Amino acid sequence: MTRNPIVNALTAAAYIVLVASGIYYGPKLIGRPAESVLFPIAFLCLFVLSAAVMGLIFFMQPVQLYLDGEKKQAWALLLRTVAAFAGVTALVMIIIVAKSRL
Repeated sequence: MTRNPIVNALTAAAYIVLVASGIYYGPKLIGRPAESVLFPIAFLCLFVLSAAVMGLIFFMQPVQLYLDGEKKQAWALLLRTVAAFAGVTALVMIIIVAKSRL
């Protein structure tokens, strides 16, 4: 990418529109139209935004620690964050499975 955040953002948006258009128009080619092209565009935008936010949440502080020379603390924080998120994910999955069996 470039050092220009506007160009990077517009490139990402163009990619999302391209992929979402394929998702939208693809089913029309086989006879099953989707509701609107805006739904897959919105889904992909939300997915990319979520990935960016999660990247900041997971990596911003560990990277700062790493760059400050505190490598062991950086790795420990990252691994603890991932482990905690894995725990939350497991809890959500357990709740989903438990509710589906009721």
